[in-house]
Amino acid sequence: MSGPALRVIPLGGLGEIGRNMMLYEYGDDIIAVDVGVMFPEEEMLGIDLVIPEITYLMQAPQRLRAVFLTHGHEDHIGALPFLLKEINVPVYCTRLTRGLVDVKLREHRLQHDADVHVVEPGETVAAGAFDVEFFAVSHSIPDAAGLLIHTPLGVVVHTGDFKLDHTPVMGQHTDLTRLGEIGREGALLLAMDSTYVEYEGYTPSEQIVAESLDRVIGAAEGRVIVTTFASLISRVQMVIDAAERYNRRVFVTGRSMVNNVQMARELGYLRVPANMMMSVRELAEHPATRTIVICTGSQGEPTSALTRMANGTHQHVTIHRDDTVVLSSNPVPGNEMLVYRNIDSLYRAGARVIYNRLAPVHVRGHASQEELKIIQRLVRPRHFIGIHGEYRHLVLHRLLAMQLGMAAEDAFAITDGDVLEIDEDGARLAGRVPAEYVYVDGLGVGDVDHIVLRDRAHLASDGMIVVVVSVDRQRGELTRPPEVMSHGFVGPEEEPEMLDGVRRVVAAALGGERHPIDWTGVREALKDEVARYLYEQTRRRPLVLPITVEV
Repeated sequence: MSGPALRVIPLGGLGEIGRNMMLYEYGDDIIAVDVGVMFPEEEMLGIDLVIPEITYLMQAPQRLRAVFLTHGHEDHIGALPFLLKEINVPVYCTRLTRGLVDVKLREHRLQHDADVHVVEPGETVAAGAFDVEFFAVSHSIPDAAGLLIHTPLGVVVHTGDFKLDHTPVMGQHTDLTRLGEIGREGALLLAMDSTYVEYEGYTPSEQIVAESLDRVIGAAEGRVIVTTFASLISRVQMVIDAAERYNRRVFVTGRSMVNNVQMARELGYLRVPANMMMSVRELAEHPATRTIVICTGSQGEPTSALTRMANGTHQHVTIHRDDTVVLSSNPVPGNEMLVYRNIDSLYRAGARVIYNRLAPVHVRGHASQEELKIIQRLVRPRHFIGIHGEYRHLVLHRLLAMQLGMAAEDAFAITDGDVLEIDEDGARLAGRVPAEYVYVDGLGVGDVDHIVLRDRAHLASDGMIVVVVSVDRQRGELTRPPEVMSHGFVGPEEEPEMLDGVRRVVAAALGGERHPIDWTGVREALKDEVARYLYEQTRRRPLVLPITVEV
């Protein structure tokens, strides 16, 4: 081996959907591709976001030469502010992605400190040992890009999220010509989007959604409300085009949607006819039959605009019986319950609700099997990994690569924290780095761990018993009867008898002491005795919180 190995280290996105972050390391140089968030799963009680762990980078932050962003979806850019608060590093992305990043940086008050550069497809950025070239890909958001990462050992093709759409709404195709040029020499590594490897055939074109939305809006007799991801600028353009065609005006609500629409208009990514957009005052005065509302809430987020409409708490929009509500999205795994709860509430309010099971108002932004095969054959990589997917997706994608002739020892299903080393002798797994979930809870980043979540789940499932005892410091005797409080444990009928029993257990546990005592031991003994008694009586395990007061 004549030089260092290339190390490929996923910190997120491989083994789950979201939280995408990949490191490429050669010698003393590291680059990061994407820094995304994952939205909390149902059992992550109270958590706002999940972000990648950057402990490995913080060991020598000066080694991180640059961050490259493939596109502007939250699962690829949402955690960037948290990284930039820790490491001052240049960021490179396309123009619309830059606009979406700027919106996010303003929210975190980092807009004046961040070093963000716009790169056009075809341009190359030097970052230490790497030369990184952007190439255009088709996805569900404009200005999406893949990366050709030129290393001393060869070219890494990092596709980002992509599909092959021959009739894209905003005109951006996946650059198969450039990939074919790379393939003539043969790439060192292909890191390819695995999200929809389970689907046979080809992913439908965005044009199908445009046609479906046009039909729905054209046939609607009353107001139309459309919800989608705030970053799905091409979908917003479809709605605006239909509004123009059917002589309707548009009102936008939801903070992130308002910010992104304004940014996209300023950058020229949204074509909005004059007098199309309405203010709050105009919304109140404009006929409902000629109104379209575009809002956030496609994933059932509790504070989003659509959820507030469904619950009857939105300050400007109340659902009426002649409204048509369109959910132009699919639920992200884990959000299904929230989404369908909103749909139920909208139906109860009398609205007509259209979602993807009823009409093609959303298509996937990711390549299906035949498209994945095309890229594999074009690039002709020496080694392969799947990226962006749950573990089954990564395994299935590895098997697909092997069906196309890839040797088993050259195709890998790696997950967050795995280190893949590639040199002139081949590729191999070479240990792990920390890549745990980092939870964002309010202003706290990383101060909530699995133990805290376990206690929250414990509280949610079995309730809590608080025991307050006042004890003589010298003799260890109770100075007054213990106080016992119950929260979410038993109903009001059973509570008095149960709490009396707990008081007797506490009095018995402390009644025999006649000398100075170990307070830590007392609290542990109280906790164990009360928990044992409650389990014997109820077969439940509430969280027992003993509080001792020395007198």
